[in-house]
Formats: sequence, C-alpha cells, structure tokens
Amino acid sequence: MTVVFDPEGRFGVGLPLDREPHMQLVRAVISWAGRAPLPPGDAEQIALQLTGHAWAVAAELRHLCVGLPPDAESRVLAEAVLEEADRRLPQPLLGTLRCVQMRARLVRALYERLDRLAARAAPTGPPL
Repeated sequence: MTVVFDPEGRFGVGLPLDREPHMQLVRAVISWAGRAPLPPGDAEQIALQLTGHAWAVAAELRHLCVGLPPDAESRVLAEAVLEEADRRLPQPLLGTLRCVQMRARLVRALYERLDRLAARAAPTGPPL
C-alpha cells in the first residue's frame, strides 16, 4: 500500500477533467427513456465511469470553495451539492438505469456549481 502525504488536499486538483466526453455521456444517460433496457454490465461500467469523474469534479469544486467566505451564497450552494455527492457517491452501484441516471445528474449538478464558482473567480477586466 502506498500512502500519499497531501496535507493541503491538492492531490488530483487542477488535473484536466476531460469534461466534454463525460457530459456527452451524462446527456445520453439522462435521456435514456423508452429505449431498449440498458444491459446491467453496461450500466455498471457507466456508473463506475461517472462515479470516478464525479469524485474528480467534486475535488475541484472543494478547492474553489476554500477561498470563499464561509457565509457566501455561492459557497453555501456549492457545499450543499458537495454534501449530496458525499452522501451518494459511496453508495453501492446497482447496475440499473436509475442508478446510472442518478450519478449522471450528480455530475451535471457538480459541473453547474463548478462553472458558477469558476466564473466568479475569473478576472472580469484588464489589470489596473
């Protein structure tokens, strides 16, 4: 077993998230209604992919929250989504479409919060 010393919680933060392929998967999974059933093995693999990606997006979101005041509205909203992620992501995968769609919705919610915090942190004008 390898132990990583990461006192600031930066391991993995700042790595490229490869967003677009994951968001295409999220859109496909969420819209999967009235079609042929999703084979359980495929559902499990998609859920694993989305779960891993959700953890990565959550780590990035946590990193952006650190610099915000504790009572800032954007931080409170982001922390609500992070609490939901912390509650749902460790749950066992069921190999069902419902389970996969729940993970997909969570990835989408994490990205929505990440985008709002990133837009808030981005410079808005030329340096003085």
